[in-house]
Amino acid sequence: MPDAKVLAVIGGSGLYRIEGLERVEEVRVDTPYGAPSDAIVRGVLGDTTLLFLPRHGRGHRLAPHRINFRANVCALKQLGATHLVSISAVGSMREAIAPGHTVMVDQFIDLTRRRESTFFDEGIVAHVGFADPVCAALSRAAGDAAERAGLRVHRGGTYVCFDGPQFSTRGESLLYRSWGVSVIGMTAMPEAKLAREAQLPYALVALATDYDCWHATEEDVTVEAVLAVLRQNVAGAQKTIVELAQALPDAASSPASKALATAIVSAPDDVPATARARLGWLLGQ
Repeated sequence: MPDAKVLAVIGGSGLYRIEGLERVEEVRVDTPYGAPSDAIVRGVLGDTTLLFLPRHGRGHRLAPHRINFRANVCALKQLGATHLVSISAVGSMREAIAPGHTVMVDQFIDLTRRRESTFFDEGIVAHVGFADPVCAALSRAAGDAAERAGLRVHRGGTYVCFDGPQFSTRGESLLYRSWGVSVIGMTAMPEAKLAREAQLPYALVALATDYDCWHATEEDVTVEAVLAVLRQNVAGAQKTIVELAQALPDAASSPASKALATAIVSAPDDVPATARARLGWLLGQ
């Protein structure tokens, strides 16, 4: 039987170094989509099991467009995840969101072009609802946890996601800013889409590290600047996870938990055995 509460966290490799985390172990998971980004660190905090997956692999080996998003989400689901929280570095597209601030993203614009974005691609078709792409209850709980951890939190905001790995041109940055987005990054998509297909309540805690390159009086984004802000935010992110683990909303009440109830349009008798086998981790029998 799966644990009652299993919080999966995708983010940096340092997030699992949490004081009080017990029974820590590394787990390697095989999936029908290949290997996830790295071994998953599993531990227990109170009555919640925590799963940590470094999105880019330890040592930051994987560029955003090379991440195996399907394997990452599948592996966490196979390990019993009941909630999925993404902690991600982003560029700020608004003056009020300063480097060091946190944004609880609730909408996305997907500009990625080279990524596998569905589990339902061969032999079986599903169209999940995605109008509200994050779980409102989980996002609210994560925002509350971040505030208790001492972070400056902005509630709501649109994340525009592009492939990278290069940063934006100034023209692109100004265009995205004209759309009214809040933050920009390279990793939220298709992670959020796959979480919805996997029926996992999903929330994204976006850590602003820079002003991209639109800001007239700030330095253009650099890797050094991004990493410096991230190092400052690690402790706050760790405390956020600890606080959230103690106040997870009921996963069964999330719309994500029933995302596939009316989404599959393929006739059961016409679904090939290969597709059934590939999706057994999600659909069972």
